Amino acid sequence: MAGSTPGGPSWDPQQYLRFEAERTQPARDLVARIADRRPRTAVDLGCGTGSSTALLRRQWPECDLTGLDRSAEMIAAARSSDASVRWVEGDIAGWTTPTPVDLVFSNAALHWLPDHRSLFPRLFDSVAPGGVLAVQMPVNHGSPAHRRIREVASQPRWAPRWTGDPTRVDVSTPDQYYDWLAPVARQVEVWETEYLHVLPDAAAIVEWVKGTTLRPYLTALTDPSDRAAFLASVREGIAQDYPPRTDGHVLFPFRRLFLVARR
Repeated sequence: MAGSTPGGPSWDPQQYLRFEAERTQPARDLVARIADRRPRTAVDLGCGTGSSTALLRRQWPECDLTGLDRSAEMIAAARSSDASVRWVEGDIAGWTTPTPVDLVFSNAALHWLPDHRSLFPRLFDSVAPGGVLAVQMPVNHGSPAHRRIREVASQPRWAPRWTGDPTRVDVSTPDQYYDWLAPVARQVEVWETEYLHVLPDAAAIVEWVKGTTLRPYLTALTDPSDRAAFLASVREGIAQDYPPRTDGHVLFPFRRLFLVARR
């Protein structure tokens, strides 16, 4: 569902869940790609509020299922949703398992972690014979909304408030993931999909990114008036980038990368 930025501010489960249906659709598509599997054990890395974990539970009711996230707030929300899952507060970067599992699953979390050249083969080491590593990551950092946020954040009024780009992610090209995993996997599938989300207006896009990309900026702006001014500038720019269609709605394209590696 959602991983937490290493060392970053806390997550707001309610804000994140405002677009639960749209955020969960990629996880549904990833589960459908591996629906032929019958995992006895599975772990959902970066499980967030547990929405993606719930998809795993519905697909495989008898599976011994673990959900892991470093956000205490997210784990608390997830724990209240399903007592049959083993919910663990922990960091994906340090995650290991004493016994390989049949399914290592991660939806919209691994992009927050660095050094994918080492990370992905290490995660695949935890996949049992006949098992699967299944991952989805956003690759939308170059979208107009994200560019606009960085543009506003770099303005003289705001730039001194943070170091560098607080939302920088380390997603590589699809062929690199193939090259990193092909030597150790029986089969590797990598693909990208662009979802065209229909939202009521440009303000809804701002609400969407408030749950993810804007989160570290807004956390750093402790003065409510500063936060409101920063948001107003972002909102004004995004309204220019995403004009309403003939029916008044706006289209929010969102590109994502998928990977399935089978042992």
